This record gives sequence, structure tokens and C-alpha cells, in this order.
Amino acid sequence: MIRIQPIGKVDRDVLEFLKSRLSNVFGSVEVLSSMDIPNECYNTVRNQYNSTCILKRLEPIRVTLGVTEVDLYAEFLNFVFGEAELNGSRAVISLYRLRFNADKNLLKIRALKEATHEIGHVLGLEHCSNKKCVMSFSNSLLEVDLKSYEFCERCRRILGL
Repeated sequence: MIRIQPIGKVDRDVLEFLKSRLSNVFGSVEVLSSMDIPNECYNTVRNQYNSTCILKRLEPIRVTLGVTEVDLYAEFLNFVFGEAELNGSRAVISLYRLRFNADKNLLKIRALKEATHEIGHVLGLEHCSNKKCVMSFSNSLLEVDLKSYEFCERCRRILGL
């Protein structure tokens, strides 16, 4: 069971798309009611929210995927599309940068890729060297756009899919 936790006001179309597509891969998915964006995670100097701080505010129940519209960063990185606990229960993605030069359909596909990627980490997968695999590391929108929203054969085998 995947729990999608909106953080702040989040595009409902994107949430419903994620629910539908993630359920095809992982089974049951539910969208929870929105939680407030944690103000204590905001960095006034960077004008961004710390992804690790937000991640720790999510309930560690089953697999919980936080989805937000705010810009995220992690320590030593200018920004992140998302972050997850490897072999944990929590992950978070941001739609903020995924919106750049994207119509609604491209935004949904990018969000699906990042959601699947972060859930993969929660389920124990590390980054994959196959550039087409959804578990390939993405440091730019170009890299997000070039990879698939699906796991490669190797990663599917590891997950038992």
C-alpha cells in the first residue's frame, strides 16, 4: 500500500494521475488529506525548503510519499526533485522544478518518474547505471525526460515484480 501525502496545496490532477499509475505497479494507493507545509523546514537564505526536514515530518506508515509544490533542497545540493529513506518508509517529491517548460501531460510523466524513483529507494533500490531505468540518477530535467517511468529488468527482479 502506497500512501500519497499532499503537502500544502497540490495539483489534484497530478495526485490522481499518480494514484492511478502507481497502483498499476505497486497495488493499492490512497491519497490522504493535505498536511500543512512545515514552516520550520523553510530556509530564508535559500528561499527553499529542506527535503530531509519535510521527510521527517511524514508519518512512517507503510510507504508514504509526500508530494509538494515548493522548491526543495538537500544538504550540499542546490535543489532536489525528491528524497527518500533507503529501505525506510518515507519519500518526498516536489513538482516545483518538474513544472519548468512542461505542459500538464509532461508534468504528470515527470512526477510519475520521480515518485516511482523515490518509492524504489524506499523499497531498497539504489541508483541504476541503466540511463533508461527510472532508478537512474537525475540531476537535471533533461535526465528526467530521457529516462523511462519504469524499472529496468534488473531492478524489477530485485523488487520481485
